[in-house]
Amino acid sequence: MFRLPSAKIAASALNTRRHLHGHQHQWIRRYSNEKPKASTSFPLIWLLKPRYIIIGGIAGIGAVIKMKYDELKSSLPDLTWLNRFSDSWTRMKDVTSQFLKSSDNNETQAKKSFLSNILNKDGSKKTDDESNTTKKSFISEDAGEKENLRQRADKAERELVEIQQRLQREIDGLEKANRDLRQQLLKIGKSEKAKHIKKSLIDMYSDVLDLLADYDANYDTQDSLPRVVVVGDQSAGKTSVLEMIARARIFPRGSGEMMTRSPVMVTLSEGARHVAHFKDSDREFDLNEETELNALRQEVERRMKASVQNGQTVSHETISMSVKGPGLQRMVLVDLPGIISTVTTGMATSTKNDIIEMSKKYMKNPNSIILCIQDGSVDAERSIVTDLVSSIDKQGKRTIFVLTKADLAEKSLVNPDRIKKTLEGRLFPMKALGYFAVVTGRGNTSDSIDAIRQYEEEYFRNSKLFRSNVIKVTQMNTQNLSRAVSECFWKMVKESVEQQSDGYKAVRFNLETEWKNKFPGRRELDRNELFDRGKGEILDTVITLSQLQPQEWEAKLKDKLWRSISEHFIENIYVPAAQTDSSSTFNTFADIKLKEWSQSQLSGSCVTIGWETLLDEFAAALRKTGTNSQSTGLSSVDGKLFDHLKEAVIDICSKNHTISSSNIEKMHVIQSNALEDLSVPDKQQWESAAKFLEDTLAEKLDEAIKEWNVLTGPTFTQRWMTWTKTTSEQTLRHATGLEFQKLLQSRKNHKPHLDYDEVIMVKRNLETQGHTVSEEMIADTWRIQYRRHFLQMAAAEAQECKGAFYHRKLGNNELQCDAVVLFWRMQSMLHSSSRFLRQQVVNHEFGRLEEEAKQALDEIEDDDGCKKKLLTGDQVILAEKLKKVKHIQSKLEDFVRCLNEDKK
Repeated sequence: MFRLPSAKIAASALNTRRHLHGHQHQWIRRYSNEKPKASTSFPLIWLLKPRYIIIGGIAGIGAVIKMKYDELKSSLPDLTWLNRFSDSWTRMKDVTSQFLKSSDNNETQAKKSFLSNILNKDGSKKTDDESNTTKKSFISEDAGEKENLRQRADKAERELVEIQQRLQREIDGLEKANRDLRQQLLKIGKSEKAKHIKKSLIDMYSDVLDLLADYDANYDTQDSLPRVVVVGDQSAGKTSVLEMIARARIFPRGSGEMMTRSPVMVTLSEGARHVAHFKDSDREFDLNEETELNALRQEVERRMKASVQNGQTVSHETISMSVKGPGLQRMVLVDLPGIISTVTTGMATSTKNDIIEMSKKYMKNPNSIILCIQDGSVDAERSIVTDLVSSIDKQGKRTIFVLTKADLAEKSLVNPDRIKKTLEGRLFPMKALGYFAVVTGRGNTSDSIDAIRQYEEEYFRNSKLFRSNVIKVTQMNTQNLSRAVSECFWKMVKESVEQQSDGYKAVRFNLETEWKNKFPGRRELDRNELFDRGKGEILDTVITLSQLQPQEWEAKLKDKLWRSISEHFIENIYVPAAQTDSSSTFNTFADIKLKEWSQSQLSGSCVTIGWETLLDEFAAALRKTGTNSQSTGLSSVDGKLFDHLKEAVIDICSKNHTISSSNIEKMHVIQSNALEDLSVPDKQQWESAAKFLEDTLAEKLDEAIKEWNVLTGPTFTQRWMTWTKTTSEQTLRHATGLEFQKLLQSRKNHKPHLDYDEVIMVKRNLETQGHTVSEEMIADTWRIQYRRHFLQMAAAEAQECKGAFYHRKLGNNELQCDAVVLFWRMQSMLHSSSRFLRQQVVNHEFGRLEEEAKQALDEIEDDDGCKKKLLTGDQVILAEKLKKVKHIQSKLEDFVRCLNEDKK
């Protein structure tokens, strides 16, 4: 550097001072000659100078910038501790590079280079002569000096390991502090935007996967969205790895037995609280409470067992679970049943193949990430999963290999080089993106995740494998594994999700085109929308029943009552009474039977018939609405769309309805009063009862004639017209019937039963004609023939009694006409009962039917399987598929939009 002489410096300073002094006096003189202005002081003028204002502003801004800089600097973390290791780090880096470049044949030269770097701690360079001298001195050293140098090399290596571990601990501490800070922010809600993206992005993706899983199961397809598929041999530690990533023991555990029996999809996301819940349930399980963890494990086990069908060991039904907590990596993992080599007792014979096919199904997804779990405590040659994974992902572009139980592997292996080959991908033929070694437990199922993580950290810190560089820092512990899997997962998601969204756009277009061609002009109503429409139609039909007039209801109820009870009344009361010898016997028998009937079952039967009549009218009205579906906007093709649903509602209402005991008691009183009355009040009712008797007998006679014609075969005219002939049995019955006709013509008031002599006579007569008949055929033929004869006689008597009202009133007993009185009593009972039932139906049963119909529809609505069975057809299936595709596409587009926002 060059310097000025002292004299020159002094002269220069003196001249400068004089020059400034002259300028100062000149400025004062100029100021003194100016006239002062009114009330303007010297300081004010000086402050108003522009240059001083500018200079002052610049000074203020500088001070503010300085304060902001100091504040920012003080907020940064203290990293001065790194300075202590900078020299050692540089030195160790050079040593490591020299070791890597050295070969086995040049081991001595590598040791020399390594030791020369150790001795040069100050970093200064040596000359070539000094280096050659040092090399010669090393060669001439004795064995003791070599041992000393070897110890110094080991010490340097330990220092390198400690530096790496300290750096890793510092990183872990910073990450923990970051997690705590994020947890506080999530709790107080100060970062809503970050909270929304971080929390909801993975949840949106998980919802899309659930929708696709349901769509794939129903329509036999397979989506290609990424998932982390966890596969491994049984008891290799798959579930434990997943629990370490989720930081909670959420799965049931067993010793040496299969616990995972169905796929479990776990969605991991960040949240303020460490909780878990199932997708189809609102209950949250607090993962910090042991009781809640036990309840969660029991629920997982229950769902797995419920999903397994009878005769099977594993199930393809996926259980979806969401786990949230501070600092959790966002991803979706699928835990699959462990691959087994042998089917044991109690398992289905197809269990092994079922598990392999299930694993292949998930791994064949070209965008899935395969987390291949290998048990480090067993021989590598016993592995099944590695061959299975390599057969699916031959290039290893989406496989991550995880060696579990690294602590047991270190104890059991004599040669640690096998572990090194495993983690370098040289032991197995399979390839992978990355290789990791983890410790997921100490053999105690009661250990917490925090205790296991602490044990894992201590193990790798003191492990000989790590100190000997067999395991690298980035390859160890579940935290690094979780981070790597999450990064790979989101990379795969970003690369594939838009392509999947475009694929569903094409599917939607094809389905919409098919809908327009098959069902033009119709709305795309899915099963739920159609059910709501059918539900409204059914409930509206109940209201229309109230529009029937009371007379119509009474007529319908009376007709239904008579058709239901007529058989019992005629066969058990009227016919036996009419076959008695006298009028008194007739009336006595009829009174006894009617009283027994009314006290036992008549009242309950009539009340039940009233409800059945209402239900029949309801069913008829529903079927009528189906035929008139065009008026509601549906075509004739859709007229039968709700038929199965309507029939199911009718059936449920019929089964669930209960009869009121009070109604039965009231009905009994009304019917008893009607049946006990023996006095016909007027001619009109008499003639009505006689007509009722006559019509009933005519109907029964017609049935008897038809039955007889069937037994005796076609007549001569029918045989000639239809080219048919009679059978041998029909010929025998016809011949027997002719014999009975002769007998009844001679004795019109014959008793219902044949005498023994009459049977023998008929049998002999038939034998003379060449017919051999049994006594059973004679008795059966007589029953039918006599019934026809009896009904003919009764019908003739009823015709005569039709105008006998006044004769009976005057006491003329030539015509008994007790049957007319009996039928009048029955007619009176039917009228009173139908009127009572009509009041009950209108006043009470309408409301009960509506409530029961609502309950039936609610039961069907809650049962998706039943609803799917009742509402089916091409229109429903296509509409369902189209709606699901639209929903999936919408969810995918929302996810892609949020994913792009997250990138920005």
